[in-house]
Amino acid sequence: MSMIARLSPLVVEDAVAHALKEDFGDAGDITTNATIPTDANAKAVIAARKPGVIAGVDAALTAFRLADPAIETAIEKDDGAGVQKGDVILSIEGPARGVLSGERVALNFMGHLSGVATATAALVDAVKGTKAKIVCTRKTTPGLRAFEKHAVRCGGGHNHRFGLYDAVMIKDNHIAASGGIAKALADAREAVGHMVKIEIEVDSLGQLEEALANGADVVLLDNMAPADLKRAVEINKGRAVLEASGNVTIETVRAIAETGVDVISSGWITHSAPNLDLGLDFL
Repeated sequence: MSMIARLSPLVVEDAVAHALKEDFGDAGDITTNATIPTDANAKAVIAARKPGVIAGVDAALTAFRLADPAIETAIEKDDGAGVQKGDVILSIEGPARGVLSGERVALNFMGHLSGVATATAALVDAVKGTKAKIVCTRKTTPGLRAFEKHAVRCGGGHNHRFGLYDAVMIKDNHIAASGGIAKALADAREAVGHMVKIEIEVDSLGQLEEALANGADVVLLDNMAPADLKRAVEINKGRAVLEASGNVTIETVRAIAETGVDVISSGWITHSAPNLDLGLDFL
């Protein structure tokens, strides 16, 4: 079994059931019901058609279970596992109608989430040997944030805040609307409990110095060149966690990591990761 913490079954079942309802509509799978006998059984596998990192196994299992509880599944490659072309991820056996009806929802979840895990793993691999952690953002598909953040962990990355509720992040518009860096930080510290971290976004070294002087726990260095990031690390002297963001690609991430920042955040790994090509084949 995977050592990565699994999503709550309640979260998984709610999302998968919603997806199946969307697919089944009011009439059910009219193609399968018209062409496949009720007593037909099938054996099938979900296999990788390209190399990558797997995520979304629990969603796929749930899709088949909800499509027909009589379907039996076996995990061959769990979340977080690397796969090569042809590797079997799930073995499936049971009523053919249920297998066919659950196929697309299972593949939609696994393909997308494995794509996120694969994109994350590429960035993680690119910064090996540095202290930088790759983290995701709130740029997620509505309704799938928990799944996509789980997929980031499957790829070896880490999670940023999950929403507006679990950490303070003061961005440029907050600074402009609230009266400046010092005031925004003071007001935030007064408003939240001692367990809540406070992050603030800056786009210059001068703003960084002001943020540090006013007790920021985390400072997001927005769209800074590597030379400025390196200088920011020198100015910081370990006082706050430094997060680099903006223009993070597989080509640029190594240079960003080598500046000595603690965290590199990427929205791309969740909002634009290519789907990993997986397929279900009857045996």
